Amino acid sequence: MSQMQTAAPPAVAPPAQSPYPAQGQPQQQGNGWQPAPFKPARENPVAVWFEGTPGRIRTWLLILVTVSIAFGLSAAQGFREADGSLNRAEANTAQLVRIQAIHTNLVSANADATNAFLRGGLEPPAQRQHFTDSMAAASKLITEAAKAQPADAEALGVLNTTVLTYQGLIEQARANNRQALPVGAQYLKDANAALQTDALPVLTALVSANEKRLETELNGTGRGTAWVVAGGLLTLVVIGFALFWLARRSHRYANIPLVAAWLVVALTTIVGGSVLIGSSNAADEVRDTTYAGTIALSRARVAAFDAKSNESLTLIARGSGAAFEKAWLTASNTTREQSGVAGTKVRGASALTVSWNSYVAVHQEIRKLDDSGSWDRAVTLALNSPQAFNSFDKASGAALETTSNAARTDLLSAGNSLPVWAWLGLPIGLLVALLAWWGLSQRLEEYR
Repeated sequence: MSQMQTAAPPAVAPPAQSPYPAQGQPQQQGNGWQPAPFKPARENPVAVWFEGTPGRIRTWLLILVTVSIAFGLSAAQGFREADGSLNRAEANTAQLVRIQAIHTNLVSANADATNAFLRGGLEPPAQRQHFTDSMAAASKLITEAAKAQPADAEALGVLNTTVLTYQGLIEQARANNRQALPVGAQYLKDANAALQTDALPVLTALVSANEKRLETELNGTGRGTAWVVAGGLLTLVVIGFALFWLARRSHRYANIPLVAAWLVVALTTIVGGSVLIGSSNAADEVRDTTYAGTIALSRARVAAFDAKSNESLTLIARGSGAAFEKAWLTASNTTREQSGVAGTKVRGASALTVSWNSYVAVHQEIRKLDDSGSWDRAVTLALNSPQAFNSFDKASGAALETTSNAARTDLLSAGNSLPVWAWLGLPIGLLVALLAWWGLSQRLEEYR
């Protein structure tokens, strides 16, 4: 019997060896194969940095440094905004006074021209010189106002053209009046119409625009306060919450640097907020006193010269000047009303109403003579009794100069310390950030 040969089982090839076996694959150890030891995947170092309690402390550190610097920037912005608003308010006040002065000089020149026309022939040199000076002052102020506020330049250019037209009509009226030509009266009426319908509406619009700008800037001090107080309160809440979390986690309730950071923020918010509120209150006081007095005095003077012009125009019209007399009455009431307002805002201005009433008494006598047919006597009285009106002109002019200067000075004084605070804002924020970093670093050291 032949021995049957059986095929040998195939040899099992050993797994290929690698100097770096894959994770979980067997590796040779001695005479056998053992599974490779487990090695965790390489972790993200950033994730490791924020892991566990040390990582949360680092997270708080980043938050506090960011919030502290943001607080410093917010405080600096608040103080700069308030300081800039007060400076711009002062500039707008100066521009408003400039515009009102243009208005006053124009109506004053018109009063000279109409009053001189009553005399016929050559006007008195002093009155002519006053007219020339008023027109020159108005032209100079128009140029200065256009340079000071570019937003007003276009309207002032239109005004300048109208003023030149007015001045040309006045010169034609004078030339004809010297020759006793009746057409001179028409030129005078045309000049007055050009002033009333073309020039004065432009001035009224400029006054309104500058008053709105001034109101906006005065309210800007309140926005500066909001920047500082809101930024400070937010930073105090964040630091306070960090102190609370740190105390619960570490069971240590005294972190001196972090408490110091909280106190610096609190002190800056309280003192800085008080400074800004004080500046805002000072600006409001200026708005209610010297600025309001400046506006009232300007309006009173403009209306007074307008009334004086209409008095002369009523006489020039010789019995057909009812419209001019009506305009005189409106202007006179405005003068009396604004003088009364100025009397409540400006010391010593209460006498202006008495002074104006003296002029009104003279005017009523002039009207009585004219209405009774004594036109020549009415003209003589109008030309030879300037004392009452001049007294009002002198007193109101002096009060206006004093009050407008006080308004500008008070606005600048209200923000004297704000530039210093604006410069300190960012350094204070950096100090708070440094204290926060120091306080949290102390706790981090305990985990190393």
